[in-house]
Amino acid sequence: MSLDKNIKSQFKHSGDEKKQFVEKMFDDISPNYDFLNRLLSFGIDIYWRKQFIKSLNIQNQCTLLDVACGTGDIGFSILKKYNIRLINIDISSKMLEQAEKKAQNNNISGIKFIKGDAEKLPLEDNSVDYLSIAYGFRNIGHYDIALKEFYRVLKPGGTLGILEFTKPRVKIAGSIFNFYFHNVIPKIGSLFSRTDAYQYLPESVDFFPTRKSICDKIENSGFQKTLFSDLTFGISTIFLAYKDA
Repeated sequence: MSLDKNIKSQFKHSGDEKKQFVEKMFDDISPNYDFLNRLLSFGIDIYWRKQFIKSLNIQNQCTLLDVACGTGDIGFSILKKYNIRLINIDISSKMLEQAEKKAQNNNISGIKFIKGDAEKLPLEDNSVDYLSIAYGFRNIGHYDIALKEFYRVLKPGGTLGILEFTKPRVKIAGSIFNFYFHNVIPKIGSLFSRTDAYQYLPESVDFFPTRKSICDKIENSGFQKTLFSDLTFGISTIFLAYKDA
């Protein structure tokens, strides 16, 4: 992890205490989560998710597990284009409630919703073809444990896809990004939700491991052919890896 020594931590960024904070935080912000996502990202998060789904190269008649599914945007978007079996799992029961409401409102059925921990997935070995996690990997307490779980539940030849905020590698974009994330987002977020939730967001990106470090962690968990691609100057990054067939 490459960090500025002057960065001070207000929150825990690893361990069980982090997981407890994340669960409570997402329970509390769930009613306004979708609204704030669109507002604070100017809607570009929709584009990022579309590119992420495209990169997974999904085949029909497969099983996809969406970890840290939140309000379900990734899975619902996939179901519009592909005939798959979808399993949504999240540590926040309130976020799952929002996802289930959206499914009902849009007449989407056949989805399995599970309250669960990414570090202890309640699924059998070699049981899913794809595992996606969008903007949730950063919130996990123990990255290495979760990645080993991801590897365990994926079938041989299965695909892991991670979409996550990262630090831009272009200096000008990085300066704008840092100002917006640290000065604007917390102020706007506090008007509609928990104040600390949108203070945690920029700090969690500051403390997130480098792209290379994430790829190393993925490969150390057994995955093959790990690669990444940046979106919008590197504000978001797609990580892809494959379980050896």
